[in-house]
Amino acid sequence: MATMVSPSLLAADFLHLEEEMDMINHSEADWLHLDVMDGVFVPNISFGFPVLEAVAKKCKKPLDVHYMIVQPEKFIQRTAKLGAMMMNVHYEACTHLHRIIQEIHLAGMKAGVTLNPATPVNVLEDIICDVDMVLLMSVNPGFGGQTFIENTIKKVRQLRQLISERGSKALIEIDGGVNHETAPRLVEAGADVLVAGSYVFHSTNPEQVIHDLHSL
Repeated sequence: MATMVSPSLLAADFLHLEEEMDMINHSEADWLHLDVMDGVFVPNISFGFPVLEAVAKKCKKPLDVHYMIVQPEKFIQRTAKLGAMMMNVHYEACTHLHRIIQEIHLAGMKAGVTLNPATPVNVLEDIICDVDMVLLMSVNPGFGGQTFIENTIKKVRQLRQLISERGSKALIEIDGGVNHETAPRLVEAGADVLVAGSYVFHSTNPEQVIHDLHSL
């Protein structure tokens, strides 16, 4: 299976979002990754529903919505109304994670769970068969353009083993510091989906970068 690529809107040119969406639509991107930050769970604020709704109208790729916020369950219905394919919540932000995953599925979306760099993969042992995807943060969440955390490679292998042992169908997604050097190593370790922000949107030829990542 080709590596899936989910470019992160966070690194796009917000003055020219329509052109950026045209590029994504014409590219080999599988999904579009949308990082929603609240300034509480992470030390930054990104964008909210006005931007999500505008992008949803224009983007032809499935929407991969990543909530870096407290109480993400409050926005399940609104996210579903957008037509989002995936709603991804942080393990660290959800006291009742199983219930939230059920509610995301009932709303007609796939359910993803994200782990921060310091959170071990074994916390997902009891829920790995209920989720459609696990996102491993390979930088500390909140800002784009950070340096890749090396321990992520080991975590990908551990997660791949857990998925295999439990017979889960969950995909492994990686977000943070994905580039020409880290991407092949992540795929070799077992990653299925690569989120790339700055590496795609700040390159001279974004569509070629997406193609190259897709070909890994």
